[in-house]
Amino acid sequence: MKYLDEFSDPQLARRLVDEIKAATSQRWSIMEVCGGQTHSIIRHGIDQLLPDTIEMIHGPGCPVCVTPLEIIDKALEIASRPDVIFCSFGDMLRVPGSERDLFQVKSRGGDVRVVYSPLDALKIAKENPAKQVVFFGIGFETTAPANAMTVYQAKRLGIENFSLLVSHVLVPPAISAIMESPTCRVQAFLAAGHVCTVMGTQEYPPLCDKYKIPIVVTGFEPLDILEGIRRTVLQLESGRHELENAYPRAVQSDGNSAAKAMLLDVFEVTDRAWRGIGTIPSSGWQLSSAYRDYDAEHRFSVTDIHTEESPVCRSGEVLQGLIKPHECEAFGTLCTPRNPLGATMVSSEGACAAYYLYRRLEVSSA
Repeated sequence: MKYLDEFSDPQLARRLVDEIKAATSQRWSIMEVCGGQTHSIIRHGIDQLLPDTIEMIHGPGCPVCVTPLEIIDKALEIASRPDVIFCSFGDMLRVPGSERDLFQVKSRGGDVRVVYSPLDALKIAKENPAKQVVFFGIGFETTAPANAMTVYQAKRLGIENFSLLVSHVLVPPAISAIMESPTCRVQAFLAAGHVCTVMGTQEYPPLCDKYKIPIVVTGFEPLDILEGIRRTVLQLESGRHELENAYPRAVQSDGNSAAKAMLLDVFEVTDRAWRGIGTIPSSGWQLSSAYRDYDAEHRFSVTDIHTEESPVCRSGEVLQGLIKPHECEAFGTLCTPRNPLGATMVSSEGACAAYYLYRRLEVSSA
């Protein structure tokens, strides 16, 4: 199958691993930003094929994982109301709030529905004019255009019983926050190809210059990731700090102009809280003034809900790359996919879920 079999060729993978080993003369720490890349690295054992001098640090690029606890609690409050049909992608239903999750709201009679597109939620709103229909709009730049288009369509069609609970976050400000942290160990980044498919690559060269770091845009198949690591190591070893696009089959420098125009119309940049990390300035989107009537937080008056993170769950440290999942004392014991303490154990892109699923259950003695 194109882009699966041909980008998983074991002989080509071995050749890339050999080239990475030959090029490496000292220790390097590289962060893959995207949770999808984390799962590919752990699933295929890519980190175990690399020389011991290269450490892959798992970044905060899991959209479910970085959705803050207070947004989850706001979703739970809205979804519990009898006049609401609450729509979400399936991976949000088991993300724990302070006391419950969306599955529990559903089991107690809440009308919580899994949809596969925000446009599905808009259709539900059109078919149920007596109900308020809310879509849980989370994620990075990748999922934002579809959510923006849905709000745009709701306004254009005059569908007033639809609203969006927004928790969109942006990658470049997160990179800045990581690099400016006093505990930062990251020396280079693998950037997420699907984000750059939408936004392009123009935001990254200034980050390379400011922080003196290589950033290589790459995809999600094993050979994509290994090629991204190879290019990153070559830059590190030669003292360069540039942007490279190792995913040209999907990413162009200017991105998707139509998607960016829609985002510019519907959203505006705002400060955003990241679960386990805290507030990062100018790191998210909120609905612009022209679409503020479709903001579920204001429509349902839940803006004053504020909650504290669990002191037991160390997902914030995992998301910042400070610890590996199995270094958390609760991993695999108090915290499992069936009884998660945090979103990193629930999400299909969460680092804790990857370590549990692929049996990385013990801290290495090396």
